Amino acid sequence: MPPAPLVPDALRAVPFRGSDAIRSGVMTRRRLRGSTWRRLFPDVYVHRDVPVTHELRARAAVVLLPEAVVTGRSAAVLWDVGLADAGQPVEVTVPPRNHQVRVEGLVVRRAALHRDQVRRRREVLVTTPEATAVRLASVLPRDDAVAAVDQLVATGVVRLAAIRSLAAASRGPGSARARDVAGLADGLAESPQETRVRLLVGRSDLPPPVAQYRVHDQRGLVARVDFAWPEHRVALEYDGLWHGGREQFLRDRERLNRLREAGWQVVFVTAVDLHDPVRLISRIAAALAASAR
Repeated sequence: MPPAPLVPDALRAVPFRGSDAIRSGVMTRRRLRGSTWRRLFPDVYVHRDVPVTHELRARAAVVLLPEAVVTGRSAAVLWDVGLADAGQPVEVTVPPRNHQVRVEGLVVRRAALHRDQVRRRREVLVTTPEATAVRLASVLPRDDAVAAVDQLVATGVVRLAAIRSLAAASRGPGSARARDVAGLADGLAESPQETRVRLLVGRSDLPPPVAQYRVHDQRGLVARVDFAWPEHRVALEYDGLWHGGREQFLRDRERLNRLREAGWQVVFVTAVDLHDPVRLISRIAAALAASAR
């Protein structure tokens, strides 16, 4: 019998149990200990050329715990919302009957998940987008939770109405918080920072703005702005407009000039502004007051 290849094709791109590979004859213990393979969890390995991402580690967690369902932030990652990076622990949920599991890099919950709230995605079991949103809404700090729900809705994998419906039906620890968060989400933000700006403005005495407002002039659409007070012709934009190459810079300048020609003021918000909300609210209030003169 010819010797097993150093890198079996079946193991080039996916996590696998080392003991299974040895038992089947495609791997030897000596080769497994070599530099070709990276250990992700006890007895779970991947080829060294495979980039280690949070999604890869979530898939490896399910190889280690076959009955596990990926939940929480880790489930959000599988639904294309980057709430966890490669170095953060993977959250999974196992049936209540399972023994307590303690593995470095894993957060293992024991809970009964309704089968209607579990789906297979990218070859692993994961909570549905609405169940993922409700879980996050029940455990994350409020603004973080609202931003997470908004991001899930923005991906198009779930409707806000479905999240609110599941939150309304939820009971137990965190359910009241989940309902509150679902009520605060609007699903319109294109970034977590836009959600944070909206919540900050909402906690102030300012009149509520219109999110993702389309400004038109005689030539047609001028721009879609993050937030607007149309009656005042004041727009609020989160910073990020001015980046890219020269062509993007010129397009951004043209966009801003057309907004101004249409009689609009634009207030820009940066990450620094979010740490000084009083000053930011004052700037917006000044812009609204100036438009009334």
